[in-house]
Parts: sequence; C-alpha cells; structure tokens
Amino acid sequence: MKKIYIAGSGGMLGEGFYKIFNNEYKLKCSDKDVNEDWLTFLDFRDFNAYRKDVLDFNPDYLFHLGAYTDLEYCEEHSDDTYMTNTLAVENAVRIANELNIPLLYISTAGIFDGKKDFYDDWDMPNPLGVYARSKYMGERYVCENANRYLVCRAGWMMGSGPKKDKKFVQKLMMQIKDGKQELFIVNDKDGTPTYTHDFANSVKELIQKEYWGLYNMVCGGQTSRFEVAKTLVKYLQLPYDIKITPVSSDYFKEEYYAQRPASERLVAKKLDLRKVNKMRDWKISLKEYLDSYYQGFLDNK
Repeated sequence: MKKIYIAGSGGMLGEGFYKIFNNEYKLKCSDKDVNEDWLTFLDFRDFNAYRKDVLDFNPDYLFHLGAYTDLEYCEEHSDDTYMTNTLAVENAVRIANELNIPLLYISTAGIFDGKKDFYDDWDMPNPLGVYARSKYMGERYVCENANRYLVCRAGWMMGSGPKKDKKFVQKLMMQIKDGKQELFIVNDKDGTPTYTHDFANSVKELIQKEYWGLYNMVCGGQTSRFEVAKTLVKYLQLPYDIKITPVSSDYFKEEYYAQRPASERLVAKKLDLRKVNKMRDWKISLKEYLDSYYQGFLDNK
C-alpha cells in the first residue's frame, strides 16, 4: 500500500479524505485539533516539527489540507492567517520537494473577484480580502515551486455532518433544528457546492493517473445560496412549511462583513477534458450528504 501523510486533516475535508482513502492507502493524519482516534497532533506552522513528522513516516504523497476559512477571523487576524494559510504551505512545498513526492494543496473559488458569471481553470484570480489573498499566494507558491503537485480549487464545501460541518448546509440545518419557521437567504451570491467525498474521489483519480497540475474541483451545475436553501428544504420533506425569504447580503453585513465575491461559480473544465471528473451534480451530492449524515438530526427538535 502506498502511504499518504495528510496534514491539517481534523476538519470536514480531512474526514472525507480519510473515508475515501483509508482502505486503499496507508495514512498518517495530523492536526492541531486531535478530535478523532485516527489523528495525531501536529501544528504544521512549525516547520521543524512538520518536517520531522513527515520524514519519519516517509510517505509517497503529502496532502496539505488545513487552513483558516472563516473570512471574518482572517480579516481581523491577518498575521495568523498568513502564517497558517500561506507560510505553512511553503513548509509543505519544501518537505515534499526534499522527499521528491507530489504535494496536494487545497485552494478555493474565493480567490476570484466575482465579476464574471463563472470561472474555468485558466481564469486569472483577483482576490478581494485577507482569506482570498492568503489562499491565492499559497496556490501560486505551490505552482511555482513544487516539483510535482495538485492544486485543487473547491467551492462551497459540504461534508462530515453536524460534527464538523461549519458551512452553509450545517447553518441551515441548525436553524431548522432550532425551530425557525422562516429562513432569510441571500439572493445575490452565486457559487458551486463541493461535496467532500466527491472531491476526495477526484483527487484519488488524479494521483492514480498522475495528472499533476491545477484543477477546479466542484460539483456539477451552477447555483446560488438561495437555490441551495430551497433544494435542501425540499429534500428534508418536513411535515410543516418553512418560508424562505430572499434578502441582499446587506441584511447580514454586521455578522458577515468581510468582502465576498458575488460569483464563486467554478467550472471543472480540465477534469472534464481529461475525463477524470468524479464530481457529481450538486443536487445529487446534497441529497446523498443529507441522507448519509443527517438522519434523525431533526428528530425531537
């Protein structure tokens, strides 16, 4: 079995990678938050500790997953953000190059400014805030310095269920669980959901075929926050009605004040052209996600 070191794997994406890769590869998974029995402690911002842990395992691949993704936190803690989202990526590149193994880095649709309706793999990023800049500079460093690499850009991530999902789907589910009869959903933000299991399956396909490079990696179909919310409520088949009210982003400007692009819609063009796209339509993936992780979640709410 080939070996993979997965750094920063304590979150929702790490859970997805563990489930998809664990049966076919020997894994060592680390994070500064040890919240699973398959995790060991590592703060990958510490280069010497990171290097020692990876070299001791001597993997065939290095996956660097972790990052701060809360845009408001990033705006208020820019030094911590660049240490975590950018400089730590430089650590990963040095280690992967020393071992002469491929590196996986996770980028984001948020690196674009949202002025276009959608973005393919070759569109030029124009990051708007600290989070986007930190991720884009990580992406650039990998592409310019790693010997072999995959840079995979995710969209609106969903995965791991109530335990680790801190994103849009979980926030909607929590509001419903809390008894909200009306959901206020922005109608001016477009994007592409990204199911962690599909994402990990597409990465597996790429490393097995050794198709290195930069890829948009999102579920099929273009959508909006508003449409995702309507579809989620429909799939839940609740015995009562929930009103979904469209609002502009200004409605949440005090809570979500960091600048966000109007469109984060990605097209996985390179995956399609190389016939290795394992990303299903977002509605199919959303339905599977809800069925797999949220059974009984709303019981006795």
